[in-house]
Amino acid sequence: MSLIIFPAIDLKGGQVVRLAEGDMDRATIYGDNPAAQARAFADAGASHLHVVDLDGAFAGKSINGAAVADIVETFPGKVQLGGGIRNREAIERWLSLGVSRVVIGTAALENPDLVREAARDFPGQIVVAVDARDGMVATRGWADVSTVGVVELAKRFEDAGVAALLFTDVGRDGLLKGCNVEATVALARAVSIPVIASGGVTDVRDIQLLRPHVADGVEGVITGRALYDGRLALGEAIEAAR
Repeated sequence: MSLIIFPAIDLKGGQVVRLAEGDMDRATIYGDNPAAQARAFADAGASHLHVVDLDGAFAGKSINGAAVADIVETFPGKVQLGGGIRNREAIERWLSLGVSRVVIGTAALENPDLVREAARDFPGQIVVAVDARDGMVATRGWADVSTVGVVELAKRFEDAGVAALLFTDVGRDGLLKGCNVEATVALARAVSIPVIASGGVTDVRDIQLLRPHVADGVEGVITGRALYDGRLALGEAIEAAR
């Protein structure tokens, strides 16, 4: 079984950006046509896409909705969407518009019943984001750090039927420091839910290090800055993931 490569499209003010450590003031702009970026990833072989409405993550509601809709319409594969999805209405809206999976982060900590009900009603379409800063769960666009540990939060949804856990080491995100393979694999081994790695992917070596852990429950890896900066070719990543 292959590791799934999720190229990332992060949206801020309708533009494609990457943040450093989740800091909105440290954004690098990579383009102003998100749909064209989605098409380019598809042309390079991507079957999955990870899209984040960064403004939405801070606002708690959809801000870059038009750009997301354009991406979904353009990209022929599966689109996973996160950022500000905190109620049932938002979940239903995005799934009805063709998003294949929605990522719930802040609400998973603050309103776990929402996640449980959604996972029950939309099987295979709900992903829980477990964003970690020094092993503790970070919420609200990573602006707040809770007193809840990563594995503790993940175990709360062990029997809920969520499709996957999206694990991000916030301290590495957008910094090209290398993926936190050790923490990702430890989480995957601790729970029965598939885990998607995110944060810090530098080059093809990160993919090669994660690939053997598909058997441990690592389902995929999200990569953004490494692709945009040319340190990682998407085709090379997909090949290494096989």
